[in-house]
Amino acid sequence: MGNNSNSSRRDFLRQLTAITATTAFSSVYLTELSARNPNPRRLGPNEKVNLACIGIGNRGAEIIRELYKTGLCNIVALCDTDMGAPHTLAIMNEFPNAPRFQDFRKMFDKIDSQIDAVSIGTPDFSHFPATMLAMSLGKHVYVEKPMAHTFNEVELMMRGARKYGVVTQMGNQGHSDANYFQFKAWKDAGIIKDVTAITAHMNNERRWHKFDSKIKSMPPAEPIPSTLDWDTWLGTEKHHDYNKDYINGQWRCWYDFGMGALGDWGAHILDTAHEFLNLGLPTEINLLKENGHNKFFFPYSSTLLFKFPERGDMPACDITWYDGTDNLPPVPEGYGNVELDPSIPPPSTGKIIPAKLNPGKIIYSKDLTFKGASHGSTLSIIPAEKALEMQSRLPEVPASPSNHFANFLLACKGLEKTRSPFEIAGPLSQVFCLGVLAQQLNTKLIFDRSTKQITNNPLANELLVGASPRRKWREFYKL
Repeated sequence: MGNNSNSSRRDFLRQLTAITATTAFSSVYLTELSARNPNPRRLGPNEKVNLACIGIGNRGAEIIRELYKTGLCNIVALCDTDMGAPHTLAIMNEFPNAPRFQDFRKMFDKIDSQIDAVSIGTPDFSHFPATMLAMSLGKHVYVEKPMAHTFNEVELMMRGARKYGVVTQMGNQGHSDANYFQFKAWKDAGIIKDVTAITAHMNNERRWHKFDSKIKSMPPAEPIPSTLDWDTWLGTEKHHDYNKDYINGQWRCWYDFGMGALGDWGAHILDTAHEFLNLGLPTEINLLKENGHNKFFFPYSSTLLFKFPERGDMPACDITWYDGTDNLPPVPEGYGNVELDPSIPPPSTGKIIPAKLNPGKIIYSKDLTFKGASHGSTLSIIPAEKALEMQSRLPEVPASPSNHFANFLLACKGLEKTRSPFEIAGPLSQVFCLGVLAQQLNTKLIFDRSTKQITNNPLANELLVGASPRRKWREFYKL
Protein backbone atom coordinates (compact mmCIF):
# COMPACT_ATOMS: atom_id res chain seq x y z
CA MET A 1 0.00 0.00 0.00
CA GLY A 2 1.35 3.42 -0.93
CA ASN A 3 1.20 6.68 0.97
CA ASN A 4 -1.95 7.75 -0.85
CA SER A 5 -3.77 4.70 0.49
CA ASN A 6 -2.61 5.37 4.04
CA SER A 7 -3.64 9.00 3.68
CA SER A 8 -7.14 8.03 2.50
CA ARG A 9 -7.63 5.69 5.44
CA ARG A 10 -6.48 8.33 7.90
CA ASP A 11 -8.79 10.91 6.30
CA PHE A 12 -11.65 8.44 6.75
CA LEU A 13 -10.82 7.86 10.40
CA ARG A 14 -10.48 11.58 11.14
CA GLN A 15 -13.89 12.17 9.60
CA LEU A 16 -15.28 9.29 11.62
CA THR A 17 -13.98 10.59 14.95
CA ALA A 18 -14.95 14.20 14.22
CA ILE A 19 -18.54 13.53 13.17
CA THR A 20 -21.31 14.83 15.44
CA ALA A 21 -24.97 13.89 15.65
CA THR A 22 -25.90 16.90 13.54
CA THR A 23 -23.28 16.49 10.84
CA ALA A 24 -23.81 14.27 7.80
CA PHE A 25 -21.11 11.74 7.07
CA SER A 26 -19.78 11.55 3.53
CA SER A 27 -19.77 8.00 2.16
CA VAL A 28 -16.87 8.99 -0.11
CA TYR A 29 -14.46 8.01 2.66
CA LEU A 30 -16.07 4.60 2.98
CA THR A 31 -15.89 4.04 -0.77
CA GLU A 32 -12.20 4.96 -0.81
CA LEU A 33 -11.50 2.71 2.15
CA SER A 34 -13.18 -0.29 0.55
CA ALA A 35 -11.39 0.33 -2.75
CA ARG A 36 -7.99 0.61 -1.11
CA ASN A 37 -8.40 -1.84 1.73
CA PRO A 38 -4.97 -2.87 3.01
CA ASN A 39 -4.15 -6.54 3.12
CA PRO A 40 -3.27 -7.90 6.56
CA ARG A 41 0.45 -7.58 7.28
CA ARG A 42 2.34 -10.74 6.43
CA LEU A 43 4.06 -11.92 9.62
CA GLY A 44 7.28 -13.90 9.77
CA PRO A 45 7.34 -17.19 11.71
CA ASN A 46 9.38 -15.64 14.53
CA GLU A 47 7.46 -12.35 14.70
CA LYS A 48 4.96 -11.54 17.41
CA VAL A 49 1.48 -10.29 16.59
CA ASN A 50 0.99 -6.61 17.48
CA LEU A 51 -2.30 -6.72 19.40
CA ALA A 52 -4.53 -3.77 20.28
CA CYS A 53 -7.10 -4.49 22.98
CA ILE A 54 -10.59 -2.97 22.86
CA GLY A 55 -12.47 -3.49 26.12
CA ILE A 56 -9.95 -4.09 28.90
CA GLY A 57 -12.00 -4.54 32.09
CA ASN A 58 -13.53 -7.68 33.59
CA ARG A 59 -13.72 -10.34 30.83
CA GLY A 60 -11.74 -8.11 28.48
CA ALA A 61 -8.81 -8.16 30.90
CA GLU A 62 -8.98 -11.94 31.15
CA ILE A 63 -8.80 -12.23 27.37
CA ILE A 64 -5.76 -9.91 27.22
CA ARG A 65 -3.91 -11.93 29.86
CA GLU A 66 -4.64 -15.22 28.09
CA LEU A 67 -3.50 -13.89 24.72
CA TYR A 68 -0.35 -12.37 26.19
CA LYS A 69 0.44 -15.54 28.16
CA THR A 70 0.90 -17.45 24.88
CA GLY A 71 4.10 -15.49 24.22
CA LEU A 72 2.88 -14.87 20.67
CA CYS A 73 1.87 -11.19 20.87
CA ASN A 74 2.88 -7.71 21.90
CA ILE A 75 0.26 -5.51 23.57
CA VAL A 76 0.51 -2.29 21.55
CA ALA A 77 -2.62 -0.45 22.74
CA LEU A 78 -5.28 -0.51 25.45
CA CYS A 79 -8.68 0.99 24.68
CA ASP A 80 -11.71 1.26 26.94
CA THR A 81 -14.45 3.82 27.42
CA ASP A 82 -13.81 3.67 31.19
CA MET A 83 -10.03 4.03 31.42
CA GLY A 84 -8.75 4.21 34.97
CA ALA A 85 -11.84 2.85 36.71
CA PRO A 86 -11.18 0.06 39.25
CA HIS A 87 -12.01 -2.68 36.73
CA THR A 88 -9.59 -1.35 34.09
CA LEU A 89 -6.79 -0.08 36.32
CA ALA A 90 -5.18 -3.47 36.99
CA ILE A 91 -4.57 -4.32 33.34
CA MET A 92 -3.35 -0.78 32.66
CA ASN A 93 -0.74 -1.27 35.38
CA GLU A 94 0.28 -4.61 33.86
CA PHE A 95 1.05 -2.91 30.53
CA PRO A 96 2.14 0.60 31.56
CA ASN A 97 3.89 1.37 28.28
CA ALA A 98 0.96 0.55 25.99
CA PRO A 99 -0.70 3.68 24.52
CA ARG A 100 -4.16 4.31 25.98
CA PHE A 101 -7.36 5.36 24.25
CA GLN A 102 -11.03 5.81 25.19
CA ASP A 103 -12.34 5.52 21.64
CA PHE A 104 -11.30 2.76 19.25
CA ARG A 105 -11.84 5.10 16.28
CA LYS A 106 -9.19 7.46 17.63
CA MET A 107 -6.91 4.52 18.35
CA PHE A 108 -6.99 3.41 14.72
CA ASP A 109 -6.53 7.01 13.58
CA LYS A 110 -3.37 7.38 15.65
CA ILE A 111 -1.63 4.00 15.40
CA ASP A 112 -3.32 2.07 12.58
CA SER A 113 0.00 1.00 11.05
CA GLN A 114 1.26 -0.45 14.35
CA ILE A 115 -1.64 -2.92 14.75
CA ASP A 116 -1.87 -6.43 13.30
CA ALA A 117 -4.87 -7.71 15.27
CA VAL A 118 -7.40 -6.69 17.91
CA SER A 119 -9.13 -8.35 20.83
CA ILE A 120 -12.66 -7.13 21.51
CA GLY A 121 -14.01 -7.78 25.00
CA THR A 122 -16.76 -5.16 25.15
CA PRO A 123 -20.51 -5.61 25.87
CA ASP A 124 -22.46 -7.66 23.31
CA PHE A 125 -24.11 -4.65 21.63
CA SER A 126 -20.77 -2.96 20.91
CA HIS A 127 -18.93 -5.85 19.25
CA PHE A 128 -20.12 -4.93 15.78
CA PRO A 129 -18.67 -1.45 15.04
CA ALA A 130 -15.21 -2.18 16.45
CA THR A 131 -15.08 -5.48 14.57
CA MET A 132 -16.18 -4.00 11.26
CA LEU A 133 -13.75 -1.09 11.40
CA ALA A 134 -10.86 -3.36 12.39
CA MET A 135 -11.56 -5.82 9.55
CA SER A 136 -11.92 -3.00 7.02
CA LEU A 137 -8.43 -1.84 7.99
CA GLY A 138 -6.95 -5.31 7.48
CA LYS A 139 -6.76 -6.25 11.17
CA HIS A 140 -7.39 -9.78 12.43
CA VAL A 141 -10.14 -9.97 15.06
CA TYR A 142 -10.69 -11.97 18.24
CA VAL A 143 -14.16 -11.05 19.52
CA GLU A 144 -15.86 -12.41 22.60
CA LYS A 145 -19.06 -14.44 22.24
CA PRO A 146 -21.75 -13.95 21.11
CA MET A 147 -20.49 -12.37 17.89
CA ALA A 148 -22.96 -9.49 17.86
CA HIS A 149 -26.28 -8.19 19.13
CA THR A 150 -28.55 -8.68 16.10
CA PHE A 151 -28.97 -11.28 13.39
CA ASN A 152 -28.08 -8.72 10.72
CA GLU A 153 -24.92 -7.57 12.49
CA VAL A 154 -23.68 -11.16 12.53
CA GLU A 155 -24.54 -11.48 8.84
CA LEU A 156 -22.53 -8.34 8.01
CA MET A 157 -19.58 -9.53 10.10
CA MET A 158 -19.48 -12.85 8.22
CA ARG A 159 -19.52 -10.97 4.90
CA GLY A 160 -16.86 -8.58 6.16
CA ALA A 161 -14.52 -11.40 7.12
CA ARG A 162 -14.79 -12.81 3.59
CA LYS A 163 -14.45 -9.39 1.97
CA TYR A 164 -11.37 -8.28 3.88
CA GLY A 165 -9.60 -11.65 4.11
CA VAL A 166 -8.71 -11.39 7.79
CA VAL A 167 -8.39 -14.07 10.46
CA THR A 168 -11.36 -14.17 12.85
CA GLN A 169 -12.08 -16.03 16.07
CA MET A 170 -15.10 -15.89 18.37
CA GLY A 171 -14.21 -16.29 22.03
CA ASN A 172 -15.98 -19.54 22.89
CA GLN A 173 -12.70 -20.84 24.26
CA GLY A 174 -13.89 -24.42 24.82
CA HIS A 175 -13.93 -24.79 21.05
CA SER A 176 -10.19 -25.46 21.21
CA ASP A 177 -10.30 -27.86 24.13
CA ALA A 178 -11.01 -31.57 24.61
CA ASN A 179 -14.72 -31.48 23.77
CA TYR A 180 -14.02 -30.13 20.28
CA PHE A 181 -11.61 -32.92 19.37
CA GLN A 182 -13.67 -35.61 21.09
CA PHE A 183 -16.91 -34.59 19.37
CA LYS A 184 -15.22 -34.52 15.98
CA ALA A 185 -13.53 -37.91 16.52
CA TRP A 186 -16.73 -39.55 17.79
CA LYS A 187 -18.75 -38.06 14.94
CA ASP A 188 -16.21 -39.19 12.31
CA ALA A 189 -16.17 -42.70 13.84
CA GLY A 190 -19.97 -42.97 13.81
CA ILE A 191 -20.31 -43.00 17.62
CA ILE A 192 -22.30 -39.75 17.47
CA LYS A 193 -24.83 -40.19 14.67
CA ASP A 194 -28.56 -39.84 14.02
CA VAL A 195 -28.99 -37.18 16.72
CA THR A 196 -32.65 -36.25 17.00
CA ALA A 197 -32.77 -34.11 20.16
CA ILE A 198 -30.52 -32.07 22.43
CA THR A 199 -31.35 -30.64 25.83
CA ALA A 200 -29.23 -27.60 26.77
CA HIS A 201 -29.48 -26.15 30.26
CA MET A 202 -28.16 -23.21 32.27
CA ASN A 203 -30.06 -23.06 35.55
CA ASN A 204 -27.81 -20.92 37.73
CA GLU A 205 -28.95 -17.59 39.13
CA ARG A 206 -28.43 -14.64 36.81
CA ARG A 207 -27.97 -10.93 37.52
CA TRP A 208 -31.52 -9.96 36.53
CA HIS A 209 -33.08 -12.38 38.99
CA LYS A 210 -32.64 -9.58 41.54
CA PHE A 211 -34.80 -7.20 39.45
CA ASP A 212 -38.55 -6.64 39.85
CA SER A 213 -40.28 -7.93 36.69
CA LYS A 214 -42.99 -5.27 37.05
CA ILE A 215 -40.71 -2.26 36.45
CA LYS A 216 -42.24 0.23 34.02
CA SER A 217 -39.14 1.97 32.71
CA MET A 218 -35.40 1.72 32.38
CA PRO A 219 -33.35 2.77 35.46
CA PRO A 220 -33.22 6.49 36.39
CA ALA A 221 -30.32 8.76 35.48
CA GLU A 222 -27.28 8.84 37.77
CA PRO A 223 -24.12 10.97 37.65
CA ILE A 224 -21.66 9.71 35.04
CA PRO A 225 -18.34 8.60 36.58
CA SER A 226 -15.47 10.94 35.75
CA THR A 227 -13.48 8.11 34.14
CA LEU A 228 -16.27 7.08 31.73
CA ASP A 229 -16.91 8.33 28.18
CA TRP A 230 -20.62 7.49 28.32
CA ASP A 231 -21.52 8.64 24.80
CA THR A 232 -18.87 6.40 23.24
CA TRP A 233 -19.89 3.52 25.54
CA LEU A 234 -23.43 3.78 24.11
CA GLY A 235 -22.04 3.46 20.58
CA THR A 236 -24.73 2.43 18.11
CA GLU A 237 -27.44 2.17 20.78
CA LYS A 238 -30.07 4.90 21.23
CA HIS A 239 -29.47 7.35 24.06
CA HIS A 240 -29.93 6.14 27.61
CA ASP A 241 -29.15 8.17 30.69
CA TYR A 242 -26.25 6.61 32.59
CA ASN A 243 -27.02 4.17 35.37
CA LYS A 244 -24.60 1.86 37.20
CA ASP A 245 -26.89 -1.07 36.31
CA TYR A 246 -25.78 -0.78 32.68
CA ILE A 247 -22.03 -1.32 33.14
CA ASN A 248 -19.60 -3.91 34.53
CA GLY A 249 -21.52 -6.92 33.32
CA GLN A 250 -24.96 -5.57 34.25
CA TRP A 251 -25.46 -4.77 30.56
CA ARG A 252 -26.07 -8.49 30.07
CA CYS A 253 -29.48 -8.10 31.77
CA TRP A 254 -31.06 -5.73 29.24
CA TYR A 255 -32.42 -6.45 25.77
CA ASP A 256 -30.91 -3.14 24.59
CA PHE A 257 -27.38 -4.18 25.48
CA GLY A 258 -27.00 -7.93 26.06
CA MET A 259 -28.10 -11.41 25.03
CA GLY A 260 -29.12 -12.91 28.37
CA ALA A 261 -28.30 -16.44 29.51
CA LEU A 262 -28.68 -17.86 26.00
CA GLY A 263 -26.14 -15.51 24.43
CA ASP A 264 -23.81 -15.81 27.41
CA TRP A 265 -23.74 -19.59 27.83
CA GLY A 266 -25.22 -21.00 24.62
CA ALA A 267 -21.91 -20.85 22.75
CA HIS A 268 -20.18 -22.73 25.57
CA ILE A 269 -22.79 -25.50 25.60
CA LEU A 270 -23.95 -25.97 22.01
CA ASP A 271 -20.94 -24.99 19.89
CA THR A 272 -19.59 -28.42 18.96
CA ALA A 273 -23.02 -29.97 18.38
CA HIS A 274 -23.98 -27.06 16.17
CA GLU A 275 -20.81 -27.29 14.08
CA PHE A 276 -20.33 -31.03 13.69
CA LEU A 277 -24.02 -31.82 13.24
CA ASN A 278 -24.20 -29.09 10.58
CA LEU A 279 -27.32 -27.62 12.20
CA GLY A 280 -27.21 -24.18 10.60
CA LEU A 281 -30.34 -22.11 11.24
CA PRO A 282 -33.65 -23.34 12.67
CA THR A 283 -37.05 -23.32 10.98
CA GLU A 284 -39.01 -22.70 14.19
CA ILE A 285 -38.30 -21.16 17.55
CA ASN A 286 -41.06 -22.14 19.96
CA LEU A 287 -41.28 -20.36 23.30
CA LEU A 288 -42.58 -23.11 25.56
CA LYS A 289 -42.25 -21.24 28.85
CA GLU A 290 -41.41 -17.73 29.99
CA ASN A 291 -41.56 -16.66 33.62
CA GLY A 292 -41.24 -12.95 34.39
CA HIS A 293 -41.55 -11.56 30.87
CA ASN A 294 -41.16 -7.79 30.49
CA LYS A 295 -39.96 -5.59 27.66
CA PHE A 296 -36.76 -4.36 29.32
CA PHE A 297 -34.78 -7.32 30.63
CA PHE A 298 -34.58 -11.07 30.27
CA PRO A 299 -37.06 -13.47 31.86
CA TYR A 300 -36.36 -15.18 35.17
CA SER A 301 -36.68 -18.48 33.34
CA SER A 302 -37.52 -19.68 29.86
CA THR A 303 -37.76 -22.81 27.74
CA LEU A 304 -37.08 -22.49 24.02
CA LEU A 305 -37.49 -25.22 21.41
CA PHE A 306 -35.41 -24.78 18.23
CA LYS A 307 -36.40 -27.05 15.35
CA PHE A 308 -33.74 -27.90 12.74
CA PRO A 309 -34.66 -29.78 9.55
CA GLU A 310 -33.01 -32.82 8.00
CA ARG A 311 -29.50 -32.10 6.69
CA GLY A 312 -28.17 -34.54 4.09
CA ASP A 313 -28.24 -37.96 5.75
CA MET A 314 -28.83 -36.49 9.22
CA PRO A 315 -32.35 -36.51 10.70
CA ALA A 316 -34.27 -33.47 11.88
CA CYS A 317 -33.09 -32.33 15.31
CA ASP A 318 -34.75 -30.41 18.14
CA ILE A 319 -32.75 -28.37 20.64
CA THR A 320 -34.57 -27.46 23.84
CA TRP A 321 -32.98 -24.71 25.93
CA TYR A 322 -33.77 -24.36 29.65
CA ASP A 323 -32.68 -21.41 31.78
CA GLY A 324 -33.75 -20.23 35.23
CA THR A 325 -33.36 -21.61 38.73
CA ASP A 326 -36.93 -22.97 38.72
CA ASN A 327 -36.77 -24.56 35.28
CA LEU A 328 -34.71 -27.76 35.42
CA PRO A 329 -35.00 -30.02 32.37
CA PRO A 330 -35.94 -33.68 32.61
CA VAL A 331 -32.95 -36.02 32.66
CA PRO A 332 -32.92 -39.61 31.42
CA GLU A 333 -32.67 -42.65 33.63
CA GLY A 334 -29.04 -43.43 34.36
CA TYR A 335 -27.98 -39.79 34.07
CA GLY A 336 -25.62 -40.17 37.04
CA ASN A 337 -24.17 -37.46 39.26
CA VAL A 338 -24.61 -33.72 38.73
CA GLU A 339 -21.40 -32.42 40.29
CA LEU A 340 -19.94 -29.22 38.89
CA ASP A 341 -17.25 -29.89 36.29
CA PRO A 342 -14.06 -28.29 37.71
CA SER A 343 -12.88 -27.34 34.20
CA ILE A 344 -15.71 -24.83 33.70
CA PRO A 345 -14.25 -21.34 34.21
CA PRO A 346 -16.11 -19.04 36.62
CA PRO A 347 -18.03 -15.95 35.44
CA SER A 348 -16.66 -12.50 36.14
CA THR A 349 -18.97 -12.22 39.16
CA GLY A 350 -17.10 -15.03 40.93
CA LYS A 351 -17.37 -18.78 41.20
CA ILE A 352 -20.33 -20.74 39.85
CA ILE A 353 -22.59 -21.81 42.69
CA PRO A 354 -23.45 -25.47 42.15
CA ALA A 355 -27.10 -25.96 41.26
CA LYS A 356 -29.28 -29.05 41.18
CA LEU A 357 -28.18 -29.41 37.58
CA ASN A 358 -25.12 -27.56 36.33
CA PRO A 359 -24.62 -25.98 32.87
CA GLY A 360 -24.46 -28.54 30.09
CA LYS A 361 -26.32 -30.70 27.59
CA ILE A 362 -27.89 -34.09 26.99
CA ILE A 363 -27.64 -35.42 23.43
CA TYR A 364 -30.13 -38.05 22.28
CA SER A 365 -29.44 -40.18 19.23
CA LYS A 366 -31.35 -43.18 17.94
CA ASP A 367 -28.93 -45.59 19.61
CA LEU A 368 -26.99 -43.70 22.30
CA THR A 369 -27.45 -40.91 24.84
CA PHE A 370 -24.61 -38.58 25.82
CA LYS A 371 -24.24 -36.04 28.61
CA GLY A 372 -21.77 -33.22 28.88
CA ALA A 373 -21.07 -29.98 30.69
CA SER A 374 -20.02 -26.72 29.02
CA HIS A 375 -16.87 -25.18 27.55
CA GLY A 376 -14.24 -27.85 26.86
CA SER A 377 -15.81 -30.57 29.01
CA THR A 378 -15.96 -33.95 27.31
CA LEU A 379 -19.04 -36.07 26.70
CA SER A 380 -19.81 -39.36 28.38
CA ILE A 381 -22.17 -42.07 27.27
CA ILE A 382 -25.03 -42.81 29.68
CA PRO A 383 -26.02 -44.94 31.46
CA ALA A 384 -22.71 -46.21 32.86
CA GLU A 385 -23.43 -49.78 31.73
CA LYS A 386 -23.72 -48.62 28.12
CA ALA A 387 -20.50 -46.63 28.42
CA LEU A 388 -18.67 -49.77 29.56
CA GLU A 389 -20.11 -51.74 26.65
CA MET A 390 -18.95 -49.06 24.16
CA GLN A 391 -15.52 -48.47 25.65
CA SER A 392 -13.56 -50.73 23.28
CA ARG A 393 -15.18 -49.08 20.23
CA LEU A 394 -14.31 -45.51 21.11
CA PRO A 395 -11.67 -43.91 18.83
CA GLU A 396 -8.51 -42.26 20.05
CA VAL A 397 -9.05 -38.54 20.52
CA PRO A 398 -6.12 -36.27 19.53
CA ALA A 399 -4.87 -33.68 21.98
CA SER A 400 -5.40 -30.02 21.15
CA PRO A 401 -2.29 -28.53 19.53
CA SER A 402 -3.13 -25.06 20.90
CA ASN A 403 -5.61 -23.38 23.18
CA HIS A 404 -8.14 -20.92 21.74
CA PHE A 405 -5.94 -17.87 22.26
CA ALA A 406 -2.78 -19.39 20.80
CA ASN A 407 -4.86 -20.79 17.94
CA PHE A 408 -5.95 -17.26 17.01
CA LEU A 409 -2.45 -15.78 17.16
CA LEU A 410 -0.91 -18.71 15.27
CA ALA A 411 -3.58 -18.24 12.61
CA CYS A 412 -2.62 -14.55 12.35
CA LYS A 413 0.90 -15.82 11.53
CA GLY A 414 -0.46 -18.29 8.96
CA LEU A 415 0.54 -21.34 11.03
CA GLU A 416 -2.94 -22.65 11.96
CA LYS A 417 -6.58 -22.09 11.03
CA THR A 418 -8.92 -20.73 13.68
CA ARG A 419 -11.44 -23.21 15.05
CA SER A 420 -14.24 -20.72 15.62
CA PRO A 421 -13.98 -18.30 12.66
CA PHE A 422 -16.96 -16.15 11.80
CA GLU A 423 -18.11 -18.60 9.12
CA ILE A 424 -18.63 -21.22 11.87
CA ALA A 425 -19.45 -18.98 14.85
CA GLY A 426 -21.80 -16.74 12.85
CA PRO A 427 -24.73 -19.13 12.28
CA LEU A 428 -24.43 -20.30 15.91
CA SER A 429 -24.66 -16.70 17.10
CA GLN A 430 -27.65 -16.13 14.80
CA VAL A 431 -29.46 -19.04 16.47
CA PHE A 432 -29.10 -17.15 19.75
CA CYS A 433 -30.30 -13.91 18.16
CA LEU A 434 -33.47 -15.72 17.06
CA GLY A 435 -33.96 -17.21 20.51
CA VAL A 436 -33.61 -13.80 22.16
CA LEU A 437 -36.24 -12.36 19.80
CA ALA A 438 -38.67 -15.10 20.86
CA GLN A 439 -37.95 -14.25 24.52
CA GLN A 440 -38.28 -10.51 23.96
CA LEU A 441 -41.57 -10.75 22.05
CA ASN A 442 -42.85 -13.68 24.12
CA THR A 443 -43.92 -15.61 21.04
CA LYS A 444 -43.25 -18.40 18.55
CA LEU A 445 -41.26 -17.56 15.41
CA ILE A 446 -41.25 -19.26 12.00
CA PHE A 447 -37.99 -18.80 10.13
CA ASP A 448 -37.25 -19.30 6.42
CA ARG A 449 -33.68 -20.61 6.18
CA SER A 450 -33.37 -19.79 2.47
CA THR A 451 -34.41 -16.13 2.67
CA LYS A 452 -33.28 -15.63 6.29
CA GLN A 453 -36.58 -13.99 7.15
CA ILE A 454 -39.12 -14.47 9.93
CA THR A 455 -42.39 -15.18 8.12
CA ASN A 456 -45.05 -15.11 10.86
CA ASN A 457 -44.25 -11.91 12.74
CA PRO A 458 -43.45 -8.62 10.91
CA LEU A 459 -42.08 -6.92 14.04
CA ALA A 460 -39.73 -9.81 14.78
CA ASN A 461 -38.60 -9.74 11.15
CA GLU A 462 -37.75 -6.04 11.48
CA LEU A 463 -35.83 -6.79 14.66
CA LEU A 464 -33.51 -9.11 12.74
CA VAL A 465 -31.91 -5.81 11.73
CA GLY A 466 -32.79 -4.02 14.96
CA ALA A 467 -33.40 -0.37 15.73
CA SER A 468 -31.68 2.21 13.57
CA PRO A 469 -28.26 3.07 15.02
CA ARG A 470 -27.50 6.61 16.11
CA ARG A 471 -26.63 8.80 13.13
CA LYS A 472 -22.89 9.02 13.68
CA TRP A 473 -22.63 5.22 13.83
CA ARG A 474 -24.69 4.33 10.75
CA GLU A 475 -21.76 4.19 8.34
CA PHE A 476 -20.28 1.18 10.15
CA TYR A 477 -23.12 -0.83 8.62
CA LYS A 478 -21.83 0.06 5.14
CA LEU A 479 -18.23 -1.06 5.66
